[in-house]
Amino acid sequence: MKTRHFFWRLILYRPGLYLLNLLAWSLIHMAPLVPGLLTKAFFDHLEGTYTFPYGVWAIAVLLIGAALARIALIYGGFMTDVHFRFRISTLLRRNMLSHVMKEPGARAIPCSPGEAISNFRDDVDQAEEATSWSVDTLGLIGFVMVASWILISIDLQLTILVFVPLILVVTAAQIATARIQKYRAASRESTAKVTGAISEMFANVQAIQVAGAEKRVVDRFVSLSEKRRQSMVKDKLLTETLSSIFTNSVNLGTGLILVLASFKMRNGDFTVGDLSLFVYYLTFVTQLISNVGNFMTYYKQMAVSFQRIKTMLQGAPASLLTAANYIGIGRVKGKRRSHGEETGSRVAERDPEAVGMMENSAISMAEDGVERTYIQAPPLSILEVRGLSYQYPETGRGISDIDFTLKRGSFTVVTGMIGSGKTTLVRTLLGLLPAEAGEIRWNGEKVAEPADFFIPPQSAYTAQIPRLYSDKLRNNILLGISEQPGSLDRALYAAVMEDDMKHLEYGLETMVGPRGVKLSGGQAQRTAAARMLVRDAQLYVFDDLSSALDVETERKLWERLFRDRDGATCLVVSHRKAALHHADHIIVLNGGVIEAEGTAEQLLRSSESFRQLWYGEETG
Repeated sequence: MKTRHFFWRLILYRPGLYLLNLLAWSLIHMAPLVPGLLTKAFFDHLEGTYTFPYGVWAIAVLLIGAALARIALIYGGFMTDVHFRFRISTLLRRNMLSHVMKEPGARAIPCSPGEAISNFRDDVDQAEEATSWSVDTLGLIGFVMVASWILISIDLQLTILVFVPLILVVTAAQIATARIQKYRAASRESTAKVTGAISEMFANVQAIQVAGAEKRVVDRFVSLSEKRRQSMVKDKLLTETLSSIFTNSVNLGTGLILVLASFKMRNGDFTVGDLSLFVYYLTFVTQLISNVGNFMTYYKQMAVSFQRIKTMLQGAPASLLTAANYIGIGRVKGKRRSHGEETGSRVAERDPEAVGMMENSAISMAEDGVERTYIQAPPLSILEVRGLSYQYPETGRGISDIDFTLKRGSFTVVTGMIGSGKTTLVRTLLGLLPAEAGEIRWNGEKVAEPADFFIPPQSAYTAQIPRLYSDKLRNNILLGISEQPGSLDRALYAAVMEDDMKHLEYGLETMVGPRGVKLSGGQAQRTAAARMLVRDAQLYVFDDLSSALDVETERKLWERLFRDRDGATCLVVSHRKAALHHADHIIVLNGGVIEAEGTAEQLLRSSESFRQLWYGEETG
């Protein structure tokens, strides 16, 4: 998609509102036509070359009335503009975020968090500005056309001189286009680096302090800030230079009019009223000059921003940025297809074999007046994984040709040395990494989109590193779902957190701090477990959950999980004996492939790698 197509699709998102906004600003910019004619009549009346039928005071009253009417129009114009431009920015951010959330979680964004924030904030704002400025330009064109006809009827030569600055400004803007794009791209890039550096510093304060690297980190931040300052100065200087040319062109036009008008007035071909009309209209004509220049600048800057935004899509079509979706403002007519329905249709297009699993399994829920549909698969009997493979592009390491089967109620442990591919395996299974080969079957039916499928109520997952937010403990566990009677208490008990509740001053209302820093490592892991367990699921996936738990707490967690969730199927990444003792089946990974599998007793006899893990844990 080219920039002009992107711009056009933004306008067509709400064509009625855009046309209303265009009408409002066209009236605002056309309104000065009346005061200009009244000003000419006023001075001609005083000069005696024209007699206004109702007297000079009537002209004054009409001028005041015209000013008040224009104020009312401007108020209405700002209302329509705010409604349109914020719908545009909200739509872009909503669609970008939706795409990011649908991407495999481990590769959701192709850049640093700081640069992604810049895409969501600055680049979207640039697109919003360009669409907003377009209505001013189009509205002023209407004024210039009518004003030109009036001025030409008075004096052709002077009218031509009014438009000379416009030609000069447009030419200057075209010449400056390449520089604008270059400086704006550099400015955006440097801003993203500074934002990313701030994010990294805040996230790694303890590591920086322990390493004694404060000065080096600060020096790097100063260097990045200096580069940003230089690029911002260049960008701002060029932008302000063009703006100065646009704005000061009125002085050039006024000077030319005064020089030429003085000669015409000596000959009696030009009245004081004519001069006042030319000067009055020139002020507004140069607004077109300024608006055309600003719009061209914003449009060129939007082209840069559009290219940056497209990198967030990672090859997906750019048309999804402007796809009409519910954005939480106003109501949508008719029944909107929800994420679940979109997922179902997408699966049907890619793999008709997977449709059977999804037929007659939709759950409709009403939220905020919008009907949404989610796909729910039948209860798990057997999960089959065949030939699952994924390699990291940067290193070529990963997993290759993984086969295993999970039966309902089973407890399967994936173990192996550090770097053997355990976390990569569960992430690829769940769709957090895009599988390069292999297939997954749920009760014999193929799962075409694991990332869409392996969510509650099918599956719940706890990552190796708990991700907690600076919020209350309750909100960190629920993460937006409705609290059902007793659900939190049951989840806390299953996660062995009942004693922690007694020692936390505010219990579930305790603020855990950024990344859960106010909790111990074990509390953070058990909070993540409670978050998973409060969501009833067919399959529970634990990635090294018990690494920060003591032996007794871990023992209680596994016992309660099986006692309270009869029939729960578990896939656990762990090297701890408490998990290995509970396992019905153990998979030993080495170098991204399955080296051995079986029960603990079988593997102790047959696998050297497993014996190293077992006795290494015992020694630890």
